[in-house]
Amino acid sequence: MTEKKTNKLKILNDPIYGFITIPNALIYDLIEHPYFQRLRRISQMGLSHLVYPGAHHTRFHHAIGCMHLMQKAVRILKFKGVEISDDEANALYIAILLHDIGHGPFSHALESSIANGIHHETISLKFMEALNEEFSGQLSLAITIFKGEYPRKFLYQLISSQLDMDRLDYLKRDSFYTGVAEGNINSERLLTMLNVKKDCLVVEEKGIYSVEKFIVARRLMYWQVYLHKTGLAAEKLLEKVLKRANELSFTGEKLPATKAFSYFLRNAIDETNFTKETLKTFAKLDDYDVLSSIKEWISCDDKILANLSESLINRNLPKVMIQNSSFDKKQLKQIQQDIKRSLELSDDELDYFVYHGKISNQAYDATKNTIKILFKNGDLKDVTEASDHLNIQALSKPVDKYYICYPKK
Repeated sequence: MTEKKTNKLKILNDPIYGFITIPNALIYDLIEHPYFQRLRRISQMGLSHLVYPGAHHTRFHHAIGCMHLMQKAVRILKFKGVEISDDEANALYIAILLHDIGHGPFSHALESSIANGIHHETISLKFMEALNEEFSGQLSLAITIFKGEYPRKFLYQLISSQLDMDRLDYLKRDSFYTGVAEGNINSERLLTMLNVKKDCLVVEEKGIYSVEKFIVARRLMYWQVYLHKTGLAAEKLLEKVLKRANELSFTGEKLPATKAFSYFLRNAIDETNFTKETLKTFAKLDDYDVLSSIKEWISCDDKILANLSESLINRNLPKVMIQNSSFDKKQLKQIQQDIKRSLELSDDELDYFVYHGKISNQAYDATKNTIKILFKNGDLKDVTEASDHLNIQALSKPVDKYYICYPKK
């Protein structure tokens, strides 16, 4: 009996870009791998669906979209005479496909509470190295580019810079799924205007207005979506839930949770003890583990964890106030005393229900990985110098806002 051959040059239908082609059998096999399939169960935008109900797309969608944009970028650059070998092109597709593979469930909340000793980019690299062993070294060049160690700088910039394929996809995709039209960028034109000068990724002069729109869209998406005050309150509440569960687990409390989730609740994980076995356990962890556990914790004996879990699951989110200056200490003290009295909390317990901090938004950082505009005479200028849009210079400065969250009365 002859072995049945699988067609690995599949075509996917994406709501943003239409048909996306998987370029070769290796990338097909990487997409089919359980490590990558896990991304289907990791939300791209965490708890943003509590504000924008359509925001249920996953990191799987985003990774595939990034790969598609990278294919377009490579075609455009090669058409303009930039030499990119087949091996380099394939390495770019692999690197951008796997750039977010290290994200855990509700990644930012998880990194701020349980797995706060290791960054998701470090875990992504560990996944890539594990896959490289499994695929007999076929990911070696992709890893070198991903780490920024390859001599051709512009290849790394396509993966990680202020105008990379990651940002081009997530702005357009998140705008689509949230319905926030202000974030909808013209990724097609931005890609068409890309070029390489002195081994640096640049945008041709004709594309400057698209770059301006991209920077403005990024600012609007951060204030309107990523740092939306209700979404912020939900994420901070999730951090408190995970922190409390972590503390109880450390003291020997056996909370209902999946095996993979229990491992991270009971152990302090950082780069020094993140072994190959830890990676295998992490690969089994997704949104379902966290949400199903939190549902169970509503019935647990610890009143703090039960209260916080019930608030999150039933969207009884804290009240949140945001302002441009830090909160007055007297105002903060008054809120803390009111909540402490009404919920009968100790000073230690109060921190789970009243919390404050600072959020920052910098649409464009003029100090690193700057976006260069290529003029017809060959000159290169930073976009802040090249643009006659006064707002672009203003958007290169970080804007800080201050928040306070506490239970609704």
